[in-house]
Amino acid sequence: MTETVLLVGGGGREHAVARALADSDADLYACAGNRNPGIARLADGFESLDTTNPTAVTTYARDVDASLAVVGPEAPLAAGVADALDDAGVYAFGPQAEEARIETDKAFQRRFMREHDIPGCPDFETFEDMDAAAEYIDEYDGDLAVKPAGLTGGKGVRVTGDQISKEEAMEYVRESDYERIVLEERLVGEEFTVQALVANGQVRVTPAVQDHKRAFEGDEGPNTGGMGSYSDSTLELPFMDEDDYLDAVDVLEATVDALEGYKGVLYGQFMLTAEGIKVVEFNARFGDPEAMNTLPVLNTAFLDVLTAAREDESLPKLSFAPKATVCKYAVPEGYPDDPEAGAEVKVDEESAAASAESSDGEALLYYASVDERDDGIYTTTSRSFAVVGVADTITEAEEIAEDALAVAGEEGLRIRHDIGKPDLVQQRIDHVTKLRGE
Repeated sequence: MTETVLLVGGGGREHAVARALADSDADLYACAGNRNPGIARLADGFESLDTTNPTAVTTYARDVDASLAVVGPEAPLAAGVADALDDAGVYAFGPQAEEARIETDKAFQRRFMREHDIPGCPDFETFEDMDAAAEYIDEYDGDLAVKPAGLTGGKGVRVTGDQISKEEAMEYVRESDYERIVLEERLVGEEFTVQALVANGQVRVTPAVQDHKRAFEGDEGPNTGGMGSYSDSTLELPFMDEDDYLDAVDVLEATVDALEGYKGVLYGQFMLTAEGIKVVEFNARFGDPEAMNTLPVLNTAFLDVLTAAREDESLPKLSFAPKATVCKYAVPEGYPDDPEAGAEVKVDEESAAASAESSDGEALLYYASVDERDDGIYTTTSRSFAVVGVADTITEAEEIAEDALAVAGEEGLRIRHDIGKPDLVQQRIDHVTKLRGE
């Protein structure tokens, strides 16, 4: 039986999901607020609509007679789109709004971890009174991460002792319009992500990925939605060992055990500290860019995971190609603070792929937020597109990604060229070695 799958969302993450489904026995339809040209070319139909409107999404799902849905971004999950699809008889691979609070409400997230004794929970307090929050910052013995409780697209967090001073943090919370703030101990170490496919109480994990949030090379500048990421040919990253990875998996499994009925992707962002694994946050969907590292090396048919989840069957064991990946985003000049839109995107899937023909790897292009016009594709004010190099080693994958980006040129664009380069990866290894006192 051919499945009809509705993909909700139009970013680079969703382009990766679309490509993972394109070669399967599925009719793919997509809806998003923006028209992603990469998704549109893979899909049998594409509808522009407000993906945070459950009625609009379910109406389109019925129109195309969808039997499955994948909800990509966090905003539709928070809006109850998965709930509405499930109620309409369309199995949504994504948590319902209550379960999605593990991402969408950071105060709930930390209280949930404390209540259920989830490993890796940092010291924290939550506040609705911003003056009280400022007083806590002033009196706390150590540095803090200041986190708005709701969704901020990865850009609302401020860390004392790193990005801002205590005085600036106090001013930040007092002048903010946030209703609730979470203050938690600053975690020092190396961050990494493990994403799990979850349904029917089962957890299927994917390789660890390291994202790079800072806007500029050398981990400088403001936080962004993510400038790029890399994974290794094994489940672990070079600065980790197998026990570190398994500790992260233990956290994900404990969380799923406590989140009864959770389905979809559970993304754990972890910090490898001198004291072991700590949880930076959970997300209730694939990461962007991390989906573009893991889905290209997934040998198991993603559609098989979806159908097993819907049928309440055992999820297939996941198999991954023993390949490393390096993802680099091209963003508009001035991103994230003052982005300039309107630069022409001069690379497409074919030219990106051709750049890797002389190597043993491959280059994949994923469109994110772009404006497709009659005369070409142009940047908007958000991340524009990503190129992923896939090869036997991180170094080779990085070189492939760079070659593909060279085709695009850099007029009106900015790229973090250091992601995946040997010296930056070695810095991560050295950092963990120092933390562990080895």
